[in-house]
Amino acid sequence: MMVTRRVFGLGLSAFGLAGCMGGTAPTTTRRPSVATGLPADLRPTRNPAYDAWIADFRTRAASRGISHSTLTAAFRGSGFLPGVVTRDRNQTEFKRSLEDYLSIAASDERVTKGRAAFRRHRNTLQALEDRYGVPAEIITAIWGLESYYGERRGQVPVISATSTLAFDGRRGRYFEAELMAALRILQNGDITPARMTGSWAGAMGHTQFMPTAFQELAVDFTGDGRRDIWSEDPTDALASTANYLARRGWRKGLRWGGEAGQPGVPSGPTLELQPGGPRFSVTHNFNVIKRYNNSTAYAIGVGHLADRIGGAGPLRGSFPPDQYGLAKADRIRLQARLTAKGFDTGGADGVIGKKTIAAIEAFQARNGLAVTGEPSLVLLKRLG
Repeated sequence: MMVTRRVFGLGLSAFGLAGCMGGTAPTTTRRPSVATGLPADLRPTRNPAYDAWIADFRTRAASRGISHSTLTAAFRGSGFLPGVVTRDRNQTEFKRSLEDYLSIAASDERVTKGRAAFRRHRNTLQALEDRYGVPAEIITAIWGLESYYGERRGQVPVISATSTLAFDGRRGRYFEAELMAALRILQNGDITPARMTGSWAGAMGHTQFMPTAFQELAVDFTGDGRRDIWSEDPTDALASTANYLARRGWRKGLRWGGEAGQPGVPSGPTLELQPGGPRFSVTHNFNVIKRYNNSTAYAIGVGHLADRIGGAGPLRGSFPPDQYGLAKADRIRLQARLTAKGFDTGGADGVIGKKTIAAIEAFQARNGLAVTGEPSLVLLKRLG
């Protein structure tokens, strides 16, 4: 069975792009815990049935070579996380247009931060490109989408997360394998239980590896004897990502593709994800990116962000107006005008998300209008 790298990520989850990112749950609105910085529902909760399951699992793990000391250290302080089950069962399949996806995946801020990260780690990234044949810009772009260049690596204890999901049973066999892999990582000495944190589903580090993929493909590029993808130093995580792509068939010297018809873009199969929008010619390496995350939008996002980090400009083709008759520029003006009137949209990026909808509803309610939360040209005109 082919090991998949991970099924959940952090990089775009806060923007409601879970459907494109393989299933990350919406962010919680519960009050964070003062002690850990995590929401209260992501702290261990008493659950006798979970405790009984753990006792049985520990026997199975011991029979498969996990030492008593590893098991004791791993489960000390761990426990059932109700918020993990809630998120797993209530994942929403967000339906974003490619235009919205790229507006976030390759936003001006993400591009600027990516170029800065690229400069900061230029020597390491060049060494990785030389070793694995994967362009430094592609490695950086994946880092940017997965954890916002290390700023959003996740704080949920991996042992608690994977054991909760294994116990819950909806995908019990899968998560029991991930839990067993996490224990082997601890036993190998790559990380301590306290530092082994990640997303609510167990994806870890700067580039969000699941434990089974870590076991197969993570590398110790720094030479300190540990494959440390959690450290403030992203070297091992970036090297692991490069190794992943290389092992999945990356062809050195071949572009991922690009906007169809533009200079330097190889001819190949052409994709049009959004009718009337830009088309993309793609190559074998585009499909290798999809091995990292099996989403066409994600692979285009990585490729386009990599191009932008490397100095390229925005897409030349334009997207058609949305279902409300608004072009991206109209949506940006709508958000800016709402914000100017005191209604928080969360920023003027042209992406109509929950905050923008709430701002529209608040404006409509205050002005005696039908509360629909829908943007429109009429609303834009009324906002002045």
